[in-house]
Amino acid sequence: MAGASSSLTSPVTEEEITLTVKWSGKEYTVRVCGDDSVAELKRRICQLTNVLPKRQKLLYPKIGSKLADDSTLLSTLPLKSSLKMTMIGTVEDDIIVDQVDAPEIVDDFEIGQDEVVDIKDKEVNKQKLKRRIELRNPCREGKKLLVLDIDYTLFDHRSTAENPLELMRPYLHEFLSAVYAEYDIIIWSATSMKWVELKMGQLGVLTNPSYKITALLDHLAMITVQSDSRGIFDCKPLGLIWAHFPEFYSSKNTIMFDDLRRNFVMNPQNGLTIKPFRKAHANRDSDRELVKLTQYLLAIADLDDISILDHKKWEFYDEANVKRRRHT
Repeated sequence: MAGASSSLTSPVTEEEITLTVKWSGKEYTVRVCGDDSVAELKRRICQLTNVLPKRQKLLYPKIGSKLADDSTLLSTLPLKSSLKMTMIGTVEDDIIVDQVDAPEIVDDFEIGQDEVVDIKDKEVNKQKLKRRIELRNPCREGKKLLVLDIDYTLFDHRSTAENPLELMRPYLHEFLSAVYAEYDIIIWSATSMKWVELKMGQLGVLTNPSYKITALLDHLAMITVQSDSRGIFDCKPLGLIWAHFPEFYSSKNTIMFDDLRRNFVMNPQNGLTIKPFRKAHANRDSDRELVKLTQYLLAIADLDDISILDHKKWEFYDEANVKRRRHT
Protein backbone atom coordinates (compact mmCIF):
# COMPACT_ATOMS: atom_id res chain seq x y z
CA MET A 1 0.00 0.00 0.00
CA ALA A 2 1.65 3.17 -1.14
CA GLY A 3 1.75 6.52 0.59
CA ALA A 4 0.50 9.81 -0.85
CA SER A 5 2.21 10.98 -4.02
CA SER A 6 2.69 14.60 -2.96
CA SER A 7 5.56 15.38 -0.62
CA LEU A 8 5.16 17.19 2.67
CA THR A 9 7.24 20.16 3.66
CA SER A 10 9.60 20.05 6.62
CA PRO A 11 8.52 20.56 9.30
CA VAL A 12 4.97 19.38 8.67
CA THR A 13 2.39 22.12 8.96
CA GLU A 14 -0.50 20.77 6.89
CA GLU A 15 -3.73 19.95 8.65
CA GLU A 16 -3.61 16.34 7.45
CA ILE A 17 -0.48 14.21 7.09
CA THR A 18 -0.36 10.93 5.16
CA LEU A 19 2.41 8.55 6.24
CA THR A 20 3.43 5.07 5.14
CA VAL A 21 4.24 2.67 7.98
CA LYS A 22 5.96 -0.67 7.40
CA TRP A 23 5.27 -3.52 9.82
CA SER A 24 5.48 -7.29 9.58
CA GLY A 25 6.15 -7.24 5.84
CA LYS A 26 3.19 -4.99 4.99
CA GLU A 27 2.72 -1.27 4.40
CA TYR A 28 -0.06 0.79 5.95
CA THR A 29 -1.26 4.29 5.12
CA VAL A 30 -1.79 6.35 8.26
CA ARG A 31 -3.50 9.75 8.22
CA VAL A 32 -2.96 12.15 11.10
CA CYS A 33 -2.79 15.92 11.65
CA GLY A 34 0.27 18.10 12.09
CA ASP A 35 -1.02 19.09 15.53
CA ASP A 36 -1.34 15.46 16.61
CA SER A 37 1.23 14.00 18.97
CA VAL A 38 3.27 10.82 18.58
CA ALA A 39 0.75 9.21 20.95
CA GLU A 40 -2.06 9.94 18.48
CA LEU A 41 0.02 8.51 15.62
CA LYS A 42 0.50 5.32 17.62
CA ARG A 43 -3.23 5.04 18.22
CA ARG A 44 -3.88 5.31 14.50
CA ILE A 45 -1.26 2.63 13.83
CA CYS A 46 -2.90 0.46 16.48
CA GLN A 47 -6.23 0.80 14.69
CA LEU A 48 -4.63 -0.69 11.56
CA THR A 49 -2.32 -3.30 13.09
CA ASN A 50 -3.76 -4.12 16.55
CA VAL A 51 -0.33 -3.49 18.08
CA LEU A 52 -0.98 -1.52 21.25
CA PRO A 53 0.72 1.91 21.43
CA LYS A 54 2.88 0.93 24.39
CA ARG A 55 4.25 -2.02 22.38
CA GLN A 56 5.24 0.09 19.37
CA LYS A 57 8.74 1.28 18.53
CA LEU A 58 8.80 3.74 15.62
CA LEU A 59 11.85 4.14 13.39
CA TYR A 60 12.21 6.98 10.89
CA PRO A 61 15.29 8.26 8.98
CA LYS A 62 17.37 10.81 10.91
CA ILE A 63 14.75 11.50 13.61
CA GLY A 64 16.30 9.32 16.28
CA SER A 65 14.76 9.29 19.75
CA LYS A 66 12.12 11.98 19.14
CA LEU A 67 9.56 9.33 18.17
CA ALA A 68 10.05 7.70 21.58
CA ASP A 69 8.44 10.72 23.26
CA ASP A 70 4.65 10.37 23.02
CA SER A 71 4.15 14.08 23.74
CA THR A 72 6.13 15.24 20.70
CA LEU A 73 3.95 17.04 18.15
CA LEU A 74 4.23 15.73 14.60
CA SER A 75 4.44 19.31 13.31
CA THR A 76 7.88 19.59 14.94
CA LEU A 77 9.30 16.60 13.04
CA PRO A 78 10.75 16.59 9.49
CA LEU A 79 8.25 14.05 8.13
CA LYS A 80 7.97 13.41 4.38
CA SER A 81 5.48 11.18 2.60
CA SER A 82 8.26 9.94 0.30
CA LEU A 83 9.95 8.20 3.23
CA LYS A 84 8.62 5.15 5.02
CA MET A 85 8.37 4.75 8.77
CA THR A 86 9.08 1.33 10.30
CA MET A 87 7.15 0.05 13.30
CA ILE A 88 8.44 -2.75 15.51
CA GLY A 89 5.90 -4.35 17.82
CA THR A 90 3.92 -7.46 18.73
CA VAL A 91 0.17 -7.92 18.89
CA GLU A 92 -1.07 -8.65 22.40
CA ASP A 93 -2.62 -12.08 22.84
CA ASP A 94 -3.34 -11.90 26.56
CA ILE A 95 -5.49 -8.82 27.08
CA ILE A 96 -5.78 -9.47 30.84
CA VAL A 97 -2.01 -9.34 31.26
CA ASP A 98 -1.90 -6.16 29.22
CA GLN A 99 -4.28 -4.38 31.56
CA VAL A 100 -2.48 -5.47 34.72
CA ASP A 101 0.83 -4.30 33.27
CA ALA A 102 -0.55 -0.95 32.15
CA PRO A 103 0.67 2.09 34.10
CA GLU A 104 -1.82 3.50 36.57
CA ILE A 105 -2.78 7.16 36.14
CA VAL A 106 -2.94 8.83 39.53
CA ASP A 107 -1.86 12.37 38.68
CA ASP A 108 -5.21 13.93 37.86
CA PHE A 109 -5.44 17.71 37.80
CA GLU A 110 -7.65 20.73 37.56
CA ILE A 111 -7.45 23.03 34.54
CA GLY A 112 -8.44 26.68 34.70
CA GLN A 113 -11.83 27.53 33.20
CA ASP A 114 -10.38 29.85 30.53
CA GLU A 115 -8.00 27.15 29.36
CA VAL A 116 -10.75 24.53 29.30
CA VAL A 117 -12.76 26.65 26.88
CA ASP A 118 -9.68 27.25 24.73
CA ILE A 119 -8.98 23.52 24.41
CA LYS A 120 -12.61 22.73 23.70
CA ASP A 121 -12.99 25.34 20.98
CA LYS A 122 -9.73 24.85 19.07
CA GLU A 123 -10.62 23.99 15.48
CA VAL A 124 -7.90 21.35 15.26
CA ASN A 125 -9.52 19.45 18.13
CA LYS A 126 -12.90 19.59 16.43
CA GLN A 127 -11.33 18.06 13.31
CA LYS A 128 -10.08 15.13 15.37
CA LEU A 129 -13.57 14.09 16.45
CA LYS A 130 -14.05 11.74 13.47
CA ARG A 131 -13.43 8.44 15.21
CA ARG A 132 -15.23 5.10 15.43
CA ILE A 133 -18.25 4.12 17.49
CA GLU A 134 -19.45 0.53 17.82
CA LEU A 135 -23.23 0.82 17.87
CA ARG A 136 -24.89 -2.14 19.61
CA ASN A 137 -28.48 -0.95 20.06
CA PRO A 138 -30.58 1.87 18.56
CA CYS A 139 -30.69 5.29 20.21
CA ARG A 140 -34.04 5.98 21.87
CA GLU A 141 -36.09 9.08 21.24
CA GLY A 142 -36.46 11.38 24.23
CA LYS A 143 -33.79 9.74 26.39
CA LYS A 144 -30.83 11.49 27.95
CA LEU A 145 -27.33 10.02 27.58
CA LEU A 146 -25.06 8.56 30.25
CA VAL A 147 -21.41 7.92 29.23
CA LEU A 148 -19.49 5.62 31.55
CA ASP A 149 -15.81 4.84 32.03
CA ILE A 150 -14.84 1.28 33.05
CA ASP A 151 -11.62 1.13 35.05
CA TYR A 152 -12.14 2.31 38.64
CA THR A 153 -15.64 3.48 37.67
CA LEU A 154 -17.41 0.15 37.12
CA PHE A 155 -14.58 -2.26 37.79
CA ASP A 156 -11.41 -2.54 39.90
CA HIS A 157 -8.94 -3.55 37.20
CA ARG A 158 -5.90 -3.62 39.50
CA SER A 159 -6.91 -6.15 42.14
CA THR A 160 -6.59 -9.88 41.51
CA ALA A 161 -9.47 -12.35 41.70
CA GLU A 162 -10.42 -15.80 40.47
CA ASN A 163 -13.72 -14.44 39.16
CA PRO A 164 -14.08 -10.97 37.54
CA LEU A 165 -17.42 -10.56 39.31
CA GLU A 166 -15.47 -10.14 42.55
CA LEU A 167 -14.02 -6.91 41.13
CA MET A 168 -17.31 -5.47 39.86
CA ARG A 169 -18.48 -2.32 41.59
CA PRO A 170 -21.37 -3.05 43.98
CA TYR A 171 -24.90 -2.42 42.66
CA LEU A 172 -23.69 -2.14 39.05
CA HIS A 173 -26.59 -4.02 37.47
CA GLU A 174 -29.14 -2.36 39.74
CA PHE A 175 -27.69 1.02 38.78
CA LEU A 176 -27.77 0.37 35.04
CA SER A 177 -31.27 -1.14 35.20
CA ALA A 178 -32.67 1.85 37.08
CA VAL A 179 -31.11 4.63 34.98
CA TYR A 180 -31.91 2.86 31.69
CA ALA A 181 -35.50 4.03 32.10
CA GLU A 182 -34.33 7.61 31.47
CA TYR A 183 -30.89 7.33 29.85
CA ASP A 184 -29.26 5.62 26.90
CA ILE A 185 -25.93 4.16 28.06
CA ILE A 186 -22.58 4.33 26.27
CA ILE A 187 -19.39 2.72 27.61
CA TRP A 188 -16.15 4.59 26.82
CA SER A 189 -12.83 3.18 28.00
CA ALA A 190 -9.27 4.42 27.52
CA THR A 191 -8.26 0.83 26.74
CA SER A 192 -8.72 -1.32 23.62
CA MET A 193 -12.09 -2.46 22.21
CA LYS A 194 -11.03 -6.04 22.87
CA TRP A 195 -10.67 -5.22 26.57
CA VAL A 196 -13.97 -3.32 26.66
CA GLU A 197 -15.91 -6.22 25.13
CA LEU A 198 -14.11 -8.79 27.27
CA LYS A 199 -14.72 -7.10 30.63
CA MET A 200 -18.26 -5.97 29.90
CA GLY A 201 -19.03 -9.48 28.68
CA GLN A 202 -17.56 -11.11 31.78
CA LEU A 203 -19.56 -8.80 34.03
CA GLY A 204 -22.78 -9.56 32.14
CA VAL A 205 -23.29 -5.95 31.09
CA LEU A 206 -23.74 -6.72 27.38
CA THR A 207 -26.39 -9.39 27.89
CA ASN A 208 -28.42 -8.20 30.87
CA PRO A 209 -32.17 -8.38 30.05
CA SER A 210 -33.01 -5.33 32.19
CA TYR A 211 -31.07 -2.77 30.12
CA LYS A 212 -29.21 -2.37 26.82
CA ILE A 213 -25.89 -0.70 26.02
CA THR A 214 -26.24 1.72 23.12
CA ALA A 215 -22.59 1.82 22.03
CA LEU A 216 -18.98 1.07 22.97
CA LEU A 217 -15.96 3.35 22.45
CA ASP A 218 -12.29 2.67 23.13
CA HIS A 219 -8.98 4.55 23.19
CA LEU A 220 -9.06 5.09 19.44
CA ALA A 221 -11.94 7.51 19.96
CA MET A 222 -9.89 9.65 22.33
CA ILE A 223 -7.91 12.66 21.14
CA THR A 224 -4.68 14.32 22.23
CA VAL A 225 -4.96 17.95 23.31
CA GLN A 226 -2.42 20.48 24.48
CA SER A 227 -2.81 22.66 27.55
CA ASP A 228 -0.56 25.64 28.18
CA SER A 229 -0.20 24.72 31.84
CA ARG A 230 -0.41 20.91 31.74
CA GLY A 231 1.16 19.98 28.41
CA ILE A 232 -0.14 17.18 26.19
CA PHE A 233 -2.64 14.60 27.38
CA ASP A 234 -5.53 12.48 26.10
CA CYS A 235 -9.22 13.08 26.71
CA LYS A 236 -12.69 11.87 25.70
CA PRO A 237 -14.51 14.49 23.57
CA LEU A 238 -18.26 14.12 23.87
CA GLY A 239 -18.55 16.09 20.64
CA LEU A 240 -17.74 12.84 18.86
CA ILE A 241 -20.97 11.29 20.11
CA TRP A 242 -23.04 14.42 19.50
CA ALA A 243 -21.77 14.63 15.92
CA HIS A 244 -22.73 11.02 15.22
CA PHE A 245 -26.19 11.27 16.81
CA PRO A 246 -27.20 14.96 16.59
CA GLU A 247 -30.92 14.14 16.58
CA PHE A 248 -30.64 12.31 19.90
CA TYR A 249 -27.83 13.74 22.05
CA SER A 250 -26.33 17.14 22.82
CA SER A 251 -24.60 19.01 25.61
CA LYS A 252 -28.00 19.61 27.19
CA ASN A 253 -28.88 15.96 27.79
CA THR A 254 -25.50 14.24 28.29
CA ILE A 255 -23.56 13.39 31.45
CA MET A 256 -20.27 11.48 31.69
CA PHE A 257 -18.91 9.57 34.72
CA ASP A 258 -15.15 9.14 34.96
CA ASP A 259 -12.68 8.89 37.81
CA LEU A 260 -10.29 11.24 35.94
CA ARG A 261 -11.36 14.86 35.44
CA ARG A 262 -8.96 15.29 32.53
CA ASN A 263 -11.04 12.93 30.41
CA PHE A 264 -13.87 15.45 30.05
CA VAL A 265 -11.72 18.59 29.76
CA MET A 266 -13.36 19.44 26.43
CA ASN A 267 -16.82 19.17 28.00
CA PRO A 268 -16.39 20.18 31.66
CA GLN A 269 -20.06 21.03 32.17
CA ASN A 270 -21.03 17.46 31.27
CA GLY A 271 -18.56 15.59 33.47
CA LEU A 272 -18.99 14.12 36.94
CA THR A 273 -15.90 12.84 38.73
CA ILE A 274 -16.87 9.56 40.33
CA LYS A 275 -15.09 8.22 43.40
CA PRO A 276 -12.60 5.56 42.21
CA PHE A 277 -13.46 1.99 43.12
CA ARG A 278 -10.17 0.46 44.27
CA LYS A 279 -9.25 -2.44 46.58
CA ALA A 280 -12.46 -4.26 45.73
CA HIS A 281 -12.06 -7.00 48.32
CA ALA A 282 -11.83 -4.47 51.16
CA ASN A 283 -14.39 -1.96 49.87
CA ARG A 284 -17.12 -3.90 48.10
CA ASP A 285 -19.23 -4.24 51.26
CA SER A 286 -19.18 -0.49 51.95
CA ASP A 287 -19.12 1.14 48.50
CA ARG A 288 -22.54 2.68 47.74
CA GLU A 289 -21.46 5.22 45.14
CA LEU A 290 -23.70 3.80 42.42
CA VAL A 291 -26.72 3.76 44.72
CA LYS A 292 -26.33 7.48 45.41
CA LEU A 293 -25.63 8.29 41.78
CA THR A 294 -28.77 6.42 40.74
CA GLN A 295 -30.80 8.80 42.87
CA TYR A 296 -29.02 11.81 41.37
CA LEU A 297 -29.50 10.73 37.76
CA LEU A 298 -33.18 10.02 38.24
CA ALA A 299 -33.68 13.31 40.10
CA ILE A 300 -32.26 15.39 37.22
CA ALA A 301 -33.78 13.33 34.41
CA ASP A 302 -36.72 15.70 33.86
CA LEU A 303 -34.55 18.82 33.45
CA ASP A 304 -34.41 20.29 29.96
CA ASP A 305 -30.72 21.14 30.30
CA ILE A 306 -28.58 19.18 32.76
CA SER A 307 -25.39 20.98 31.66
CA ILE A 308 -26.43 23.98 33.78
CA LEU A 309 -25.88 21.90 36.92
CA ASP A 310 -22.65 21.90 38.89
CA HIS A 311 -21.95 18.16 38.88
CA LYS A 312 -19.10 18.68 41.33
CA LYS A 313 -21.80 19.23 43.95
CA TRP A 314 -24.00 16.32 42.92
CA GLU A 315 -24.12 14.90 46.44
CA PHE A 316 -25.77 18.11 47.64
CA TYR A 317 -28.27 18.38 44.82
CA ASP A 318 -31.68 19.59 45.98
CA GLU A 319 -34.31 18.69 43.41
CA ALA A 320 -37.01 20.81 45.04
CA ASN A 321 -34.87 23.98 44.98
CA VAL A 322 -33.95 23.52 41.34
CA LYS A 323 -37.59 23.10 40.37
CA ARG A 324 -38.51 26.26 42.29
CA ARG A 325 -35.78 28.24 40.50
CA ARG A 326 -36.99 26.99 37.12
CA HIS A 327 -40.53 28.22 37.76
CA THR A 328 -39.59 31.55 39.35
